[in-house]
Amino acid sequence: MTNNSVDTPALTALDHAAGLATYAAAGSVRAQGLNNRGPVRFTDAGELHPDILAAYWRHGFYVFEGLIHAEEISELRDGVDHLLQRAPTGQGALHDAQGRPAFGQNMARSPYVFIKPLSDPFGGTRALGGRHPTKMLQPEPDQRSPAETVHILSAMCETMEAGLRLYGHPHLMAIAAGINGEDFVPYNDATFVKQAGLGGSVSWHQDGVTHWDSDNWDEGIHGFNFQVQLFECTPQNSLWVVPGTHKLGRIDIKALVAANQGSEQLPDAVPLECQPGDVTVVNRQMLHGSFANTSAQTRVSLTFGFHRRSSVLGASGALGQDASEVYDEERIYWRSALLPVAADARAQHYPNEERYLYQPFAGKEAEFRYNANNIKRVVRNYYLRDLSI
Repeated sequence: MTNNSVDTPALTALDHAAGLATYAAAGSVRAQGLNNRGPVRFTDAGELHPDILAAYWRHGFYVFEGLIHAEEISELRDGVDHLLQRAPTGQGALHDAQGRPAFGQNMARSPYVFIKPLSDPFGGTRALGGRHPTKMLQPEPDQRSPAETVHILSAMCETMEAGLRLYGHPHLMAIAAGINGEDFVPYNDATFVKQAGLGGSVSWHQDGVTHWDSDNWDEGIHGFNFQVQLFECTPQNSLWVVPGTHKLGRIDIKALVAANQGSEQLPDAVPLECQPGDVTVVNRQMLHGSFANTSAQTRVSLTFGFHRRSSVLGASGALGQDASEVYDEERIYWRSALLPVAADARAQHYPNEERYLYQPFAGKEAEFRYNANNIKRVVRNYYLRDLSI
């Protein structure tokens, strides 16, 4: 019997990059017309400027330009470089590329997530509550590429002193209060590493999973994520979002992609183009994703989110947490305790900077100093108390 089928040629990285070029240019033009980026601004009372809030709620995201100064970006890059240099050679390996014991083996959970280069690890799977229902294109990496590449670094507040200090940044916390109220609470953190020619994709998804059918659902109930950018973000390597989709409830992503002739290049999406030190804030209900990084530029995005207290109190574990976990007052208290410790770590490192006072711990500053005791009881294993919804 003759087999008349013809194997489809593998998509090369060069072809993938060329296929993004026109789409990327058009998306960049769309983004420029939104008027939702600029330096952070506050009122005389110290509150996030209402024009910024209005733009955030209208589009579902905002780009704060130059929010993190160059010295701090350098410190954060050094911390990430150290983690990458001391990374295991692959998931579960015990040694780094130099044969040294890999970093993180004494931690409750490895801070490294590896994937095959240029792959989409979650798309079309049931992982993370099945919130990634379609799969992105997966071009073939260069033959010299490693079998696995670091995709995510977690636990930035335990693995990097600069990461803990960033968590206590007064402007970031003031932005969180402006969006979620002064009793805002933490969510989790994940540093996305999209190395040039290696970084994987993240298929189109909405982050939230808990409250889609809640009686009190609204466009902010699933919180938001910051992304602090350590390097330039271009349309080819950046996160893409579909403006306004945070208002639409749960989206049928499969149907949306199918209506686009199966193409992952959704017509209304825009790239979050940034310079080092820029910070994006993205509503977790926004439809967003990123393409395989077949460009020549690496992106590293320190990502960490915050919720309204009312959204997590009494909720059950989701995403990275077990469904049997309940977010009661004690759980929220000890996860939130990281914020005053981070603020004090920052104050010790930047003594001339105005310190943010996190209202749920007002009056307890002496109890939550950055010291050996609080490193042990608050910082260590803090990610086991994450508040995922």
